[in-house]
Amino acid sequence: MRLASLMRFARLHRVRPVLVGVALVALLSAVLGGFEVPVPTLGNGVTKGIPFRRDLPMLSSVFLAASWASAMDVYERIGGPRYFRTRAVCLTVLTSTVCLCSFLVQALATDTSTGAVYVRSMLVWLGLALLSGRALGPSLTWALPVASAFPLIWLSDRAWWDWTAAPAADPAAWATAALSLTLGTLAVVAATPWRLRTARCLMRSGRRESD
Repeated sequence: MRLASLMRFARLHRVRPVLVGVALVALLSAVLGGFEVPVPTLGNGVTKGIPFRRDLPMLSSVFLAASWASAMDVYERIGGPRYFRTRAVCLTVLTSTVCLCSFLVQALATDTSTGAVYVRSMLVWLGLALLSGRALGPSLTWALPVASAFPLIWLSDRAWWDWTAAPAADPAAWATAALSLTLGTLAVVAATPWRLRTARCLMRSGRRESD
């Protein structure tokens, strides 16, 4: 891809606003991440404090998911396999860059374990945001991540599935991140328009043969 084409691609996929938004979130986490937000618990009315840093990766993931959409999405849908491969590579590089920079900022502000947990949470919510964008539309990439925040805040209580509070080396939390990111990536990369049309044609032909 030539430089001019790459710049047009970045402009159409809002790469600059995404980078600015993610950078601001990372800096906010570095400065105010240790501040505990008081949240009332269910049932007994007791208030508990949740570190501000635990939920901030959700914002970064929603920004990143927005870059997978495009201002010319209608036209990009008719692109060939080469275009979709190029798009996947470019956006994977963008995601990797954001994860590395976010990790470095959090590691410098606190420690490497906190940076690893921050990136892991971002990957889980990125997968959910991609799934949300594919199922509900690009303007609703935030829906599934926000919905997942409610059980994390009020029902987890340090449960094994709480990826925001698990230790940095926790295998179950990393497995959750891998599963979420894989499903989200498949939803936007593998489910291309021609593959969906091919799958529908195969299903129709299969029904005709069974009839």
